[in-house]
Amino acid sequence: MSQTKKAPQKIIAQNKKAWHDYFVDEKYEAGIALYGTEVKSVRMGAVNLKDSYCSLRGGELFIVGMRISPYEKGNIFNRDPMRDKKLLMHKKEILKLGGLTAQKGYTLVPLSLYFSGKNVKAEIGLCRGKKLYDKRDSAAKSEASREMERRMKEQSRFD
Repeated sequence: MSQTKKAPQKIIAQNKKAWHDYFVDEKYEAGIALYGTEVKSVRMGAVNLKDSYCSLRGGELFIVGMRISPYEKGNIFNRDPMRDKKLLMHKKEILKLGGLTAQKGYTLVPLSLYFSGKNVKAEIGLCRGKKLYDKRDSAAKSEASREMERRMKEQSRFD
């Protein structure tokens, strides 16, 4: 069995709000169709995923609400920063995701954007929305684990 080496991944942007607002059930990788000046802006890290989501239209998947700031040296070749970006996935995966999002409570949310070699990829999450009490519960758990780590670190200093 030969193992293929994966190219190192350089994370460009993360959607931390998605982890706060949703339970992520599954993750998928998708390529993004971008134009030249958009790729240059992405390389500079001028991307915002905060209020973005994925939409299924005509058998194709799009990221809606992702902002790629215009490239300052791009002049007339710059595209609209808020245009819908097409995601590149296999047809079977898109149909599967379409069926899952048709179920009650599921949505597709971009979790992160990264370089895989020279290609820009998006990590898409199949998510269920959190209620307010779920958000409080997860915040309390993370605070408790931080406090526990702080105490362990403090204890190890005195040993």
